[in-house]
Amino acid sequence: MTNHYDLKITNGVIADGLGGPLFNGEIGIRDGFLVAVGDAPGDATETIDAGGHIVAPGFVDIHTHYDAQIMWDRMLTISPWHGVTTVVMGNCGFSVAPTRPAHRDMMIRTLENVEGMTVTALQEGLGEEWPFETFPEYLDVIESRGIAINVGAMIGHTALRTYVMGEDATEREATVDEIGQMRALVDEAMKAGALGFATSKAVTHVGYQGKPVPSRAASFDEIRSLASVLRDVGRGGVIQATVGPTLSYEEFTELNEISGCPVTWTALLAGAAINEGTASEQLRRSEALIASGHQVIPQVTPRPLNFEYQLASPFVFEAMRMFRPVSEADHEGKKRLYADPEFRQKVWEKLDRRVPETFKNGFRGTVISEVPGQPELGERNLFELAAERGLTPVELLFDLGLETDLQARFRMPVANHEEDEVEELLLSKDTVLGLSDAGAHASQLCDACLTTYLFRRWVREKKVIPLEEAVRMVTSRPADVFGIQDRGRLQIGLAGDVVIFNPDTIGDEPLQRVWDFPGGADRLVSGAVGIDAVIVNGTILRRHNADCVDVDGPLPGRLLRNGRAH
Repeated sequence: MTNHYDLKITNGVIADGLGGPLFNGEIGIRDGFLVAVGDAPGDATETIDAGGHIVAPGFVDIHTHYDAQIMWDRMLTISPWHGVTTVVMGNCGFSVAPTRPAHRDMMIRTLENVEGMTVTALQEGLGEEWPFETFPEYLDVIESRGIAINVGAMIGHTALRTYVMGEDATEREATVDEIGQMRALVDEAMKAGALGFATSKAVTHVGYQGKPVPSRAASFDEIRSLASVLRDVGRGGVIQATVGPTLSYEEFTELNEISGCPVTWTALLAGAAINEGTASEQLRRSEALIASGHQVIPQVTPRPLNFEYQLASPFVFEAMRMFRPVSEADHEGKKRLYADPEFRQKVWEKLDRRVPETFKNGFRGTVISEVPGQPELGERNLFELAAERGLTPVELLFDLGLETDLQARFRMPVANHEEDEVEELLLSKDTVLGLSDAGAHASQLCDACLTTYLFRRWVREKKVIPLEEAVRMVTSRPADVFGIQDRGRLQIGLAGDVVIFNPDTIGDEPLQRVWDFPGGADRLVSGAVGIDAVIVNGTILRRHNADCVDVDGPLPGRLLRNGRAH
C-alpha cells in the first residue's frame, strides 16, 4: 500500500531539534502528526520543496506575555513571523485570570505599568465584559476561539493575590485562610491544564498606582505553600520566578525541592545589577546547583536589552524610590514633578553618583529616539546633546518631555550589550533561552524576534553556535524545561510543527513602530527574513512572510494543557 501524506516536505536538510547532525531527507505529516522523518515514500495532498534549506521543529518561546493580546489577536503576532509555533504565557505572575469583574480595572492598570501596555488597547481589546473570570474559564475561551499557534499558560501569583485579597494584595502578607484560598485556585488551575505557577519579586515590577505588584508583598512562606501544590496535584509542571530581594538561589532551590518541578528564573543577563555577582559568577553558581541535582535553570537571551520609553511611563526608572511619586501621579502631576528644579537635581545626583555602575552606564548610553517636531534630534546621544546645551542630562531629558507633552521617546540600554559576556551565558548547557517578553512592553521594545536574531547574529555572523545546536536551543531545550511533551523535535508520532528556513539569510529586520493595536495603540515590531514556511500541527500557517490561513476562520494552534495537546 502506498503511503499518502497530507503534507510532504522534500529536498530538506533536517535539524532534528536534539542537536544531532544535519542530514538530507523528507518529512511526511498526516492528521497533524509526523509520520515520516528522513524517508517519506509516497504521494501527498500538498508538497513543499525545501530547496536544500533547513527543516527544523517549530520554535518554542517560553517567556511571553500574550495573556491579554490573545483575546483580540488569535494570530499572536509577531511570534509566528519568526518561526515560533509554541508560546508560554503567564510569566512573572502576570496572568489575566483569575480576575473578578470588580478587579478588571485594577488588573488593566497593573499591566499598563508593569508590562508597558496601554489602557486603551487593553480596555478595547478585552472588552467591557471579559469572557472569563476563573483560570479554567480562561483556558476554555482560548481553546474555543481558536489560536494560530500552540499556547501553554501558567497561573500567575499577582492575579491569584488580587482575586483573593482585592486592594490588600499590594499592601500586606496573606493570612493563613487567604493562602488556603490561593492554594485551591492553583490546584484548580493545574487540574484544568496550567503549565505551572509563576511569581516575581523584581524591584522593576511596579504596578497599579505606582505600588509594587501584589506578588512582591507575599512572604516566602506563601510562595512555598503555593509551589507545593504542584507536587500535590501530581501533574508535573514548572515554576517560573523573576528574581528579586528574598527570591534568589536559596529560595529557588527550596521551591524546586518542595514542588518536585523545575524552577526557571528570569533573567541571567550580562551587565545587569538584578542579582548578586557578575553574570559569570551567577552562571557558575547556577551550574553548581544543577550539578548537585537541583533543577534551577536561568533564562538567558541572545539580544541586547534596550528599552524605549516616554516620560508618561518611565519604566526604566520606576524601581527607584524617588520615582514613586511619578508612578502615582496622573499626567499633569508627572509634568509638575519633571518641571520641579529640586526634583531634577535629586534625580541627577542619584543617577550620577548613587546607582549601580551598570545602571549608570546604561543611562550614559541613552539615545533620543524621537522628538515630535524636531526630527534632527533623532538618534542623538542624550549626554552629548546636554553638554552642547549646557544642561545636565536629566534637565534635557525632562525638558524634551515637557516640550512634547511627555511624547518624546528615549532609548536606554539596560543589559546584555557586552557580547563576550553574553556568549558565555549562551554556550552553557545549563541555561535556557527565554525573555522575549513577546506581547509586553509593546511600545518600548520588541524581542519576539530573538529566534531569528539568534541564527543571524550568533550562528551566521559570529559563528559562535553551530546551527544544529541553535535549533536545539529554540526547540527541544525550552520544551523540556517547561514540560512540553509533544513538541520541539522531529520524531515520528509527535506534532507536525515545522519551520523551513534559509540558513544563509534568516534574520530579523530593524524595529518599526506601527499603530495596529485596539484603539490605534502603537507597538514596535520586527519583520523576519529567510523564513520559508511555518507549519503548525500539519497546517501551513505562513509561506514567505504571508499568512496562509483565514485569520477569521479555523486556526491550527492547540492549547497545551499540562504540556500536551489533548
